[in-house]
Amino acid sequence: MGRPLYRINNLRQVYRGKTVLSIERLDLPRGGIVGVIGPNGSGKSTFLRLAGFIEKPAQGEIVFNGNTAMPFAHGFRNRVALLPQEPFLLNRSVFKNVAYGLQIRDDRKHLSERVDRALAYVGLEGREFAQRPSYALSGGEAQRVALSARMILEPEVLLLDEPTASIDALSAQLIKDAALRAQSDWGTTLIIASHDWQWLYEVSDTVLHLFKGSFFGTGEDNIVFGPWRQLEDGGWGKVLREGQCLRVPRPPSGDAVAVIGNIRVLDAEGRPPARTPTSCDLIGVISRLALEKASGNVRASVLVAGIPFTVVLSQHQVRELELYPGREVRLAYDWSEVRWV
Repeated sequence: MGRPLYRINNLRQVYRGKTVLSIERLDLPRGGIVGVIGPNGSGKSTFLRLAGFIEKPAQGEIVFNGNTAMPFAHGFRNRVALLPQEPFLLNRSVFKNVAYGLQIRDDRKHLSERVDRALAYVGLEGREFAQRPSYALSGGEAQRVALSARMILEPEVLLLDEPTASIDALSAQLIKDAALRAQSDWGTTLIIASHDWQWLYEVSDTVLHLFKGSFFGTGEDNIVFGPWRQLEDGGWGKVLREGQCLRVPRPPSGDAVAVIGNIRVLDAEGRPPARTPTSCDLIGVISRLALEKASGNVRASVLVAGIPFTVVLSQHQVRELELYPGREVRLAYDWSEVRWV
């Protein structure tokens, strides 16, 4: 196995005295697609800014291609491009926005042709859009122009922070296609933070789960928020709509966050499973099925009283249980194995 592109050691970032990101050790491979999933405030944007060398960590180091990388260092920043969730466009034409990165590098060779090509990557016609002022663009068009301004640089690493959030469906699909084309055409390493877990699992070689500033779990864990209360039988849990009860061990506090793993899908006809003193079963409806690129397994999203749970199944299990979106299924887990974060 070759040397990782990124090697992160004892990295910690602090804002106003609060630790927002803490990574003991993380290696990221070259040329692949890494997905990062986590709720708002989990540290995704901070992680991408540090990986893009545009922010200095409170402690720790990032080794890039075998060399310790200093924030803002010219030799590293020129190889990495970050597309933030809210892209900033200069108050000038689309052409000047897309060409800006090349111009500050004093690289003006065949500039018009390269701008046209970069716009074409994101589905925009150069002749029509090149002279349009940035303020005249829709939200989706502005996001696509911002991505083309990164694509024109043919970066070694492309970091995307919620690239398809709050934009129209066509723009979202074109942005997805352009990012994957960068990876296939130039071998660009993609690191994508997104709430669109279905897309990430379809395209990513690795998916990392980030919560409260730390990477955790195997990708099969489910995060469930409180409040929790003591039940009539003396146990602990949360009473859901439809009278179902999500059981947990005694929480450290009423608003603690539970991590539930090893969830199984049982007989879809609703026959109850063999019970143990610490087993809990829930009835839900499959909302989505997605094929994982890396494993070939199927990732199912199951809604239980409005709460989404993720379950990973083999393709054989999906066929055997005749699972499809809209199908009611029974989930089971051992509540004694629930962890708290």
